[in-house]
Amino acid sequence: MGVQNVTVIGAGNGGITAAADLTKRGFAVTLYESPEFSRNLEGIRKRRGIVLDDGADEEFIEFTSVTADMGKAVEGADIIMLTVPGFAVENIAEALAPVVGPEQVILLNGAGAMGCARFVNRAEELGIDKRFSIAETNSLTYGTRAFPDEARVELSLYVKKIFLAAYPATETGRLLGICSELYDCFVPAESVWHTTLENGNPEVHPGPALLNAGRIDYSKGEFWLYKEGITEHTVKLLRAIEQERMAIGSAFGYALEDAAESRAGRGYFDDDGRSLQELFNTSPVYTKIKGPVSIGSRYFTEDISNGLVLWSDLGKLAGVETPNIDAVITLGGTLLEQDFHQSGLTLGKLGFSGMTLEEVIKSV
Repeated sequence: MGVQNVTVIGAGNGGITAAADLTKRGFAVTLYESPEFSRNLEGIRKRRGIVLDDGADEEFIEFTSVTADMGKAVEGADIIMLTVPGFAVENIAEALAPVVGPEQVILLNGAGAMGCARFVNRAEELGIDKRFSIAETNSLTYGTRAFPDEARVELSLYVKKIFLAAYPATETGRLLGICSELYDCFVPAESVWHTTLENGNPEVHPGPALLNAGRIDYSKGEFWLYKEGITEHTVKLLRAIEQERMAIGSAFGYALEDAAESRAGRGYFDDDGRSLQELFNTSPVYTKIKGPVSIGSRYFTEDISNGLVLWSDLGKLAGVETPNIDAVITLGGTLLEQDFHQSGLTLGKLGFSGMTLEEVIKSV
């Protein structure tokens, strides 16, 4: 398959960046945003392009193919790439599943949270009987920030290594070959459970951010988690969650990467023997990232509900204790006045209730 036409779903940081980058590299790209967020397309429409600033050079990329019509967006696409938050997967499935063809590859490019299974489950709930060619990554292929109103992208990193798994895993080799025509950073994961457990956001974001909640409230947006909030003490909670995640991975049969190894592999810093705190505090990529701006941000809500809650459930299934993960879920819920165990992503909501560990592993 020679990939020529790409549809990008979601005009946020990853989506606008991908539209500019892939267009620059010669692909025919259409950028879709749902009607309720279509204001994110207005800056591009007015400017008739996107400014791509990679730190070394600034280039204006002519780009006019934007739409809020899903049918038009995916027509003729070889790859349909979702760069949307985890909580939006089901909504996108409702619009995309009816119009996508079995030969079109759906790539969920972002923080892994069992998006493939959720997409397929939602399609089945809607009575859509199709075979989907669908895969997901453990993280976004860019380190980037986009400014929709300005139609501008500040690209800090082309990520060097990203895990990719298809759903089912027997399709990983085929879909990896196709998706690698877009990015050469993909390596095969064991399954979508593997990509989910290699998603670093639930490990790095909610715990340290929770310990900095007062500072986040007081700063009113002037807060920098990676260079300010990762300290000699908050990194201890990060490490504790890391150990619980890796123990779950071991029970599943996966040799997961630790926080330093995974981010060094992606290119966020060099794992040169310094402490994890120093690596985050001095990263040329992470130190440019401001936020979270409030305790209502995705650093808390999405990474607890779609990340830590599922990891806790997997721990129970595997017989792995997760006291630090559970503590962050509980305290985060207290701060945000919600029950994340009730609202978050669980094995039951994914359709794996009553299964043994072995059955859950084999099911994907």
